[in-house]
Amino acid sequence: MLRRDAAVGEPGADGWLPGALRVESANHDARPDGEVVSLIVVHAISLPPGEFGGEGIVGLFSNCLDASAHPYFAQISSLRVSAHFLLRRDGELIQFVSCAQRAWHAGVSSWNGRQRCNDFSLGIELEGCDEMPFETAQYGALRELIRTLCVAYPIEAVVGHSDIAPGRKTDPGPCFDWRQLASIGDFPGACR
Repeated sequence: MLRRDAAVGEPGADGWLPGALRVESANHDARPDGEVVSLIVVHAISLPPGEFGGEGIVGLFSNCLDASAHPYFAQISSLRVSAHFLLRRDGELIQFVSCAQRAWHAGVSSWNGRQRCNDFSLGIELEGCDEMPFETAQYGALRELIRTLCVAYPIEAVVGHSDIAPGRKTDPGPCFDWRQLASIGDFPGACR
């Protein structure tokens, strides 16, 4: 069902990346007129918490989460959230929202004095949590994805959700190794 063998290409005019598995989410809207994508926000998510490999994340982002499948799902099944991308533990890339649209990933947030980071950012979810290291395959796929996005958009920074919502969010968490992004380039936030 999921594509793991396709190379990722630059987004088309419609904002969709060839090579990514496309699972469209209804949880998006238009960016403000004239808004340019300049920020990448790295997140971490696991559903149920601390468990990997199921369809919980896809279900949440596509508004199909089965509230009866796990006690935690009953608490979150009514949420309307999304991200542009999800990187599974094995490096598989899923795209939920066109890069041309505003995904609902950042919530109440600010970066460099600008509020509403969803307006000018792309959200990348990594299947993971605060308590466990991420996989080598995820770092490789993340580097490739960020490089691709930096060619297509004037990205000024790559930050964690915790950087734009301090005190409210902790992801991608203490197990995320920012040094893994050092080979991407020299723009602010690319390496820590």
